[in-house]
Amino acid sequence: MSPGDGLAAAGKAGEQDNAERPRHSLRPRASASIILIDRRAGIPRLLVGKRGSGHAFMPDLFVFPGGRRDPRDHALPFQEDLRPEVIDKLILSGAPRMTAGGARALALAAARELEEETGGRLNGCQTPRGWAPDLSSLRYIARAVTPPGAIRRFDNRFFATFIDEARIDPGLLRESEELNELRWVDINDLESVKMPAIVSAVAGDLKISLELDGALPFGSPLVVYTNRDGQFLRSRL
Repeated sequence: MSPGDGLAAAGKAGEQDNAERPRHSLRPRASASIILIDRRAGIPRLLVGKRGSGHAFMPDLFVFPGGRRDPRDHALPFQEDLRPEVIDKLILSGAPRMTAGGARALALAAARELEEETGGRLNGCQTPRGWAPDLSSLRYIARAVTPPGAIRRFDNRFFATFIDEARIDPGLLRESEELNELRWVDINDLESVKMPAIVSAVAGDLKISLELDGALPFGSPLVVYTNRDGQFLRSRL
């Protein structure tokens, strides 16, 4: 897991610590989460894991696998790239200097964190530089920025993929120090686990998208969550 308390990115992107607030607004750090969807039984289920009680940030809450983008993520190998429409949306919704390489690094960070936290690997191949994931099944569904004033701030991108498309065997997933009590949550029963508010919001909007089109098209609208003057804002791109 990346430094800095593991950064289970979904919760990190939208919630604030109860700790003392810094005197100046911190710059959000780029991070990414990945939502695995199991649709084999007809009703989609989402993979979540519980952060340990010993974590200083988001203890005992269920989040999606994820974490901070590291500089090394830019150089990680990959087998297949993101779909062009996914890269375009990452660039469109990102910082002015966002490049295709920077967008890809976010997806590679999400894939890396998935493996570190759950043992799950996107379909891909082994290379001398490590596992090269196939990123082509990843949808970019949401972006969330931690409000100013939080002791930690993250600019988090949420990716989603179906486990049959990504060729992930649920039987090989395992708990880690960062995420324990891994479970598949019925998308119609999201209230059964305690999630940070932003994770619930993203999961709820994903539910709506899947109801509109169960294939979750790559060009589906992107939901952006921000905060302005203390007001929670939600928009679509």
